[in-house]
Formats: sequence, C-alpha cells, structure tokens
Amino acid sequence: MRKSLQFILVGLAAMTGLTVSPTIAAAQDLEFRIGPGGVGVYDRDRDRERYDGYRRGPRGCDPEDALDIARGEGLRRAQIVRMSPRSIVVQGMTRRGPERMFFANRRGCPEI
Repeated sequence: MRKSLQFILVGLAAMTGLTVSPTIAAAQDLEFRIGPGGVGVYDRDRDRERYDGYRRGPRGCDPEDALDIARGEGLRRAQIVRMSPRSIVVQGMTRRGPERMFFANRRGCPEI
C-alpha cells in the first residue's frame, strides 16, 4: 500500500511539473537588458509593431513617395496640391499642359 501511494505521489508531481512548463514558456515576452543605465526589464509586447516588422514606416502613402511616382510618370515640377486622410493629389506639367494625379493614402501609394 505504501509503495502504491509513493507511485501516485510521484505521478502527481510529474503531472504538476508538466502543467507548469507552459506557463514558464509564456514569459518569453520579457527581456533583461544590461546597459549604461544598469539592469532593466523590457516588455517586448509594448512595442510589438517595431519588432514584428508588420508595420515599418508611415501607415499611409508618404507624400515624398507620391511625388517620386508622379515624377516617374512624367510630371515635371510636381507638387502636392491636396492631402486628405483618403487621398493625395499631385499637380504638375506634362507636354500637353497641366496635369493632376490622384493617389490613395495607403501603403504603396496606388494611383486612383
């Protein structure tokens, strides 16, 4: 009877150890840093976008990118006429006269 009780206790201890291991693995979002300011704890979840590589740079269309695309399409003296949360309007000159290009204000600056 005593032997069986010991086997049961050892089995329970082993099962408890298995259930504790996933909670230890979940603590990998913390990082210890040693630097000029001393030792510190850093939470990676706080700046998730910086580490994921999901979002790099501005969320929408960068105005300089819109101007570069317009110049690449043949617009001379290109300048931004209007910017809104939804679109960017670039105006310039072509061989035929003044011309406008409309870009959606999202990543990649697609032309409308």
